[in-house]
Amino acid sequence: MEKTQSIEDLYQSKFCCIPDNLKREIGNFNVFRMQEFLGTHTRSIPYSRKDYYKISLLKGRHKIHYADKTVVSDHFAIMFSNPMIPYNFERLSDDYSGVFCIFTEAFFTQYGVLKEYPMFKPGGNLVYLLSAETCDEIAAIYEKMFEEINSDYVYKYDVIRGLVFNLIHSAIRMQPAEASSYATSNASARIAALFAELLERQFPIESPAQRMILRAPVDFAEHLSVHVNHLNRSLKESTGKTTSQLIAERISQEAGALLRHTNWNISEISYSLGFEELPHFINFFRKNFNQTPKSYRVAPVV
Repeated sequence: MEKTQSIEDLYQSKFCCIPDNLKREIGNFNVFRMQEFLGTHTRSIPYSRKDYYKISLLKGRHKIHYADKTVVSDHFAIMFSNPMIPYNFERLSDDYSGVFCIFTEAFFTQYGVLKEYPMFKPGGNLVYLLSAETCDEIAAIYEKMFEEINSDYVYKYDVIRGLVFNLIHSAIRMQPAEASSYATSNASARIAALFAELLERQFPIESPAQRMILRAPVDFAEHLSVHVNHLNRSLKESTGKTTSQLIAERISQEAGALLRHTNWNISEISYSLGFEELPHFINFFRKNFNQTPKSYRVAPVV
């Protein structure tokens, strides 16, 4: 897996300079046409995590990998990436195009809470397949972004913030059942959100020397200053799953990604995920995937 790319790395590699607003730490936004930015011969981008947010409109055939998931888009898709989830995509056809915008969390200070939206939550869907009609509607929002960012309107960035949220809500409307749960504000949901954030901070694993520390429900309960039974009840009420199930699912997700997207040996992956003995990891993996880590690694991605 490639090292995490910072937004400063991105600007330095493509433009050999860093925007003044990044230097002043007041947040950053930019929008690009994909062919102009990546070139016409780029077939894929490295599997890695970025420390900024990115929303991409993809046209043409693409295979998109994120966490342990793979999605094939035959025509149109919108993809939401965030600093917590590593990803890459492969271009499968020559007739491709697209646009994308990038921004930092600081750009939205006092203007909505990005992490509350389902596509930016741990385990959320990053990719939404689009119809041709919806794709045209999304493309029109990006064109408005280009128009605003090149204008001299003094409040243009407020307009742009609204356009970013238009993209977010356009995707949420495609899956209203998922969107209905994100605004819940009861105590159990708050504990569940804190647990998810604490769990997600340990990922992605970017080096064999990095190790997951919090693995048992009691570890999380201690960090959240709640009794482990209270944590379990809150998660069960909010997610329908136990603490152990949620931890196991996230470890499984990371294990699959490391096996598919790194050349680390299985012992290194086992260690980085907090297993004391290799057989324990193999048994865990077989229980969750119905195959061994070795067979999963060599199996073709469907």
